[in-house]
Amino acid sequence: MNKVKKDSAQKARPAGPARGMILFPVVVAAIYGILFVVMPGKALLALESSGSVFRHIAMPLGLVFVVMLALNLFVKPSQVVKVLGRGSSIRGVILAGAAGIISAGPIYVWYPLLKDLREKGAGNSQIAVFLCNRAVKPFLLPVMIGYFGWRYVGILTALTVLGSIVVGYSLGMLIKEEEVL
Repeated sequence: MNKVKKDSAQKARPAGPARGMILFPVVVAAIYGILFVVMPGKALLALESSGSVFRHIAMPLGLVFVVMLALNLFVKPSQVVKVLGRGSSIRGVILAGAAGIISAGPIYVWYPLLKDLREKGAGNSQIAVFLCNRAVKPFLLPVMIGYFGWRYVGILTALTVLGSIVVGYSLGMLIKEEEVL
């Protein structure tokens, strides 16, 4: 009987990361509450700063969640494995690189989507290529060319893209898919 009570009590309580997801906002709210009592001016300034950060990431984060929803509704894991999986062709690497180049917003808003893709079967190499190619931003190229010149920017961009492929394949060889999942 005691064992049954323990089992049901453990099931009712969130485990691992779920508990942390609940605990973190509670702790942050408590800290803000204490700061509002002790230093209301600074607490308000901190709250405004946090709100500003949230406003800046809200749209990219919302976009990522919409993409994740679409992926979960319309893309089967076998399709992800075929295009972005460990044994995918150069087409998967090119797709991951192009997606990294055209992706926008802060990198951390893309982490949930990349985790979801990895759980569906995307390879570590392709995810690494995506992450490395985030350094190439087409809308910033004209500014870079203005400061550094065509030759420098062209060589830097080419080496960044080629380097992402080297990093991706190296990571894929060093970390096997089973180790990460």
